[in-house]
Amino acid sequence: MPVVAFPGQPDPANGATTGGMTTMAAVERFLDSITVATTRAGYAETLARLTAMAGPAHPVAALAPEHYAAVMDRWKTAAAATWNRHLSALCSFTTWAQRQELLATNPARRLERRKPARRGDRAIPRPRLETLFTDPAHALRERLLWRLLYDTAARAEEILTLNVEDLDLEFRRARVVSKGGAIEYVHRATPTARLLPRLLTGRTTGPVFLANRRAPASGTRTPAAADIDPTTGRARLSYPRAEYLFKTASARLDPHRQGWTLHQLRHSALQHLAHAGRTAPELQAKSRHQHLASLGRYVRLGEETSASVTAEADPVQRRRAR
Repeated sequence: MPVVAFPGQPDPANGATTGGMTTMAAVERFLDSITVATTRAGYAETLARLTAMAGPAHPVAALAPEHYAAVMDRWKTAAAATWNRHLSALCSFTTWAQRQELLATNPARRLERRKPARRGDRAIPRPRLETLFTDPAHALRERLLWRLLYDTAARAEEILTLNVEDLDLEFRRARVVSKGGAIEYVHRATPTARLLPRLLTGRTTGPVFLANRRAPASGTRTPAAADIDPTTGRARLSYPRAEYLFKTASARLDPHRQGWTLHQLRHSALQHLAHAGRTAPELQAKSRHQHLASLGRYVRLGEETSASVTAEADPVQRRRAR
């Protein structure tokens, strides 16, 4: 039975009192308390930066607004959703630390959530997606990841945390842990199913999507054992790296030359299905949203629908059709 130290009492895990716990030890404890793998992976990136900025040996009780501001400075030019995601990680850690009586103040008190700007059509046109999916200039790992995200309309965190054991090759589905920790299944199409064996090359365990390099054996960047492939020693591909590669690859096809995000693949899949006439309950089954109202921002028919409606109503085209 594990022993949980009370505040001010010796902590058997690190040999110190919880009142003098280091930032690194507190972060590790907090992440260990999170049972949902996708949430833990998302928080880990933010809190790794907190550990680096404050210093691994810095007392968690001495964390100040300046430390949190230095962490968030990395994302000061990012989109509001990205800023809010990292701020949420800091706030969750703070709430946990205060509940454990490790923090007496709130270092996040000077930081504010940002209001996302209203956006127009975020769907990526299908011809451009197909160009990305089939371009041999992109690595097999990336092309498979992008196709899988589009096929399944799944969240990027859900797909990046997949293990080989989660794949059901016969029924072309994969078991994912969704928001809230529920076990659900996502389904892939034929092109994706054909690429999977080429990526796995006989592997039967470990992360599906692997980084290019072996995982460090020690230090603050050492991943959890579950995030390392036992055969190659390579770590799981991280969300920031996957996002960077997709934005870089898609910038050439983006008219604004900014590139697209991994989340836009989910958005595009749902919007394309809505454009094809799929009903709201069918879209809910695909997206696995708990409430139909949550689908509104995904299935708002945008540029592609506008273009097709305009073309069908074009008087010149209608005269030619006769």
